[in-house]
Amino acid sequence: MTTKPLIDLLNWRYATKKMDPAKTVPQEKVDAILEAVRMAPTSSGTQPFEVIVVTNPDVLAEIRTAASDQSPITDGSHLLVFAAWDNYTNERIDDVTQLNVQARGEIPLIHEYYGNLKNNYVPREAEVNYAHAARQAYIALGFALIAAADQEVDSTPMEGFDPATVDKILGLKERGLRSVVLLPLGYRDPTGDWLLAMPKVRKSNDTLITHVD
Repeated sequence: MTTKPLIDLLNWRYATKKMDPAKTVPQEKVDAILEAVRMAPTSSGTQPFEVIVVTNPDVLAEIRTAASDQSPITDGSHLLVFAAWDNYTNERIDDVTQLNVQARGEIPLIHEYYGNLKNNYVPREAEVNYAHAARQAYIALGFALIAAADQEVDSTPMEGFDPATVDKILGLKERGLRSVVLLPLGYRDPTGDWLLAMPKVRKSNDTLITHVD
């Protein structure tokens, strides 16, 4: 973990286009990033997604093919695949309820709260529920990006891939999951990354932020 101010870390990080395949992210740094993912907030505390950590070279090569041949997938040492629930079900919400009971005890409010959640979520169309779950995965992705910067690990969030193919490669459909976003982890290759020397481009505060006083 670094001791740099958060804003300095956010200025340091960028969507790394070329990673050094000779360098491996230490497991303790990967674990720290995954713990940040686990601690990320989600709607009603459901955590309706999973993270698949891929290090197998053959599987990484397959995923790279399904992702427009983006080299960080195979040049990085780890690939995090954020996969959202394909739907909310009574069983999945019951599991969340039980997790709360184990941590907080038999509080009537917990059963009432998650009972209402089932009544609201389960009847909805599966695609609506998947979209909701995917948004929760993106909250966790944000935490992963910040945690990676804190560990001085480079990362590249990717939507440019064929989810159906990645789902098939990883057997996600059978687990009731759908891939949402990829996050390779590794270390930048300063000699081969055209983006590294470029200044960071962001909108100004005045353009991006509106204050309602």
